[in-house]
Amino acid sequence: MKTISLTGLLLVLLTGIFAPAVAEEYAVPNLGSPYKSLKELKEGEILHLPTGLKVSVEQMIDTVSGSRVIYIGETHDNLEAHRVQLEVIRRLQEKFPGRVTVGMEMFRRSAQDSLDRWHQGDLTDKQFRKLFRRNWGRGYGLYQSIFEYLKENSIPLIGLKSSRAMEQKFRDGGPNQEGLPEIDLEDAYHREYSMSLFGGNDTHTGVVSKPYQMLLLWEESMAETVARFLKKENNRNRKLVVLAGGFHVQYGYGIPKRAFRRVPHAYSIILPAVTEIPKELKDREMKMKSVSIPLYASDFGWKVYYKVPPPNRIRLGVFLEELEKGLKVLKVENDSNAAKMNLKKDDVLLALDGYELMDVEDLATQLQKRNFGDTVRLTIERDHAEQDVSGILQEPLKTH
Repeated sequence: MKTISLTGLLLVLLTGIFAPAVAEEYAVPNLGSPYKSLKELKEGEILHLPTGLKVSVEQMIDTVSGSRVIYIGETHDNLEAHRVQLEVIRRLQEKFPGRVTVGMEMFRRSAQDSLDRWHQGDLTDKQFRKLFRRNWGRGYGLYQSIFEYLKENSIPLIGLKSSRAMEQKFRDGGPNQEGLPEIDLEDAYHREYSMSLFGGNDTHTGVVSKPYQMLLLWEESMAETVARFLKKENNRNRKLVVLAGGFHVQYGYGIPKRAFRRVPHAYSIILPAVTEIPKELKDREMKMKSVSIPLYASDFGWKVYYKVPPPNRIRLGVFLEELEKGLKVLKVENDSNAAKMNLKKDDVLLALDGYELMDVEDLATQLQKRNFGDTVRLTIERDHAEQDVSGILQEPLKTH
């Protein structure tokens, strides 16, 4: 059994994080890096996997510039992976100004009208954050710098993933229905690796095959979206940068191959790679059986640290329910900042120091920008009337 980093079943980091697989006749050494293990690289170095040669960022960008689609994988909670993604987008935009589009797994195709409105400046920041939350969930802060760069440089953003309605139709009736993308079930390497990830055995039981089929729907939907982009005449001279979980792009048998099946085109894969899990993140690992794959894991491996957002240092000490407007207090912890500010059950938190609160993640993010000893002002709704309450943020009492 080998160990990989995972923040959710499909949030897989790739290549260098694995120890070498058991040698098999058809296996590429170092799990897709035939000449050199990524463990041999220093942080920040980039390896061209097909040749085993180290390259600079500039040389990598020059190489991928001939591609119509550039896939950049990620482990979703790794800040360093998102830094790499932003750097590649920035350099491509500088090289091809006005000719870059970004596609993201984090938005569904059904969100495209709203994404277009955001691109045109007709969606507020709050509305866009809510759109992200509806499509993906929490974690907006991980992508915020990317979104800000796209907005500042007027770079279009497209949603790649299947709609919830499509997914429900798939659950109810399976593949090969009208309105669903064509699904290739025959890639043996993709299936074997996926089944190992899901905990399946050689017989691939029906229980395990169901999440695999849903994975295929996601990847075929994203590939279909990529193909539609490539087919549009007004996109002929544009580059599409795809941001997706590393699992969906590694080895090329996920989104890249399935998009190529629809529209043959030149593409490149860049993978931010972690080769060692920090001790404090060891709880994010899970075990899976090693699978030997006779394919390059990517065109380029960019070695990075595994860095996640710091834990929330400052807390109000409340349990909250997210409403359409504001955050309803369900419980106030004893001796907490909230208790000292005289917050009560059923109060609705509307704003912090004038900043309108959208969700719990929003509140936590704003609190981490403060320091202990700062005075904060909360705008709340109590008994159908708005009022302000203030207090000094204090450290929690240490217990032994």
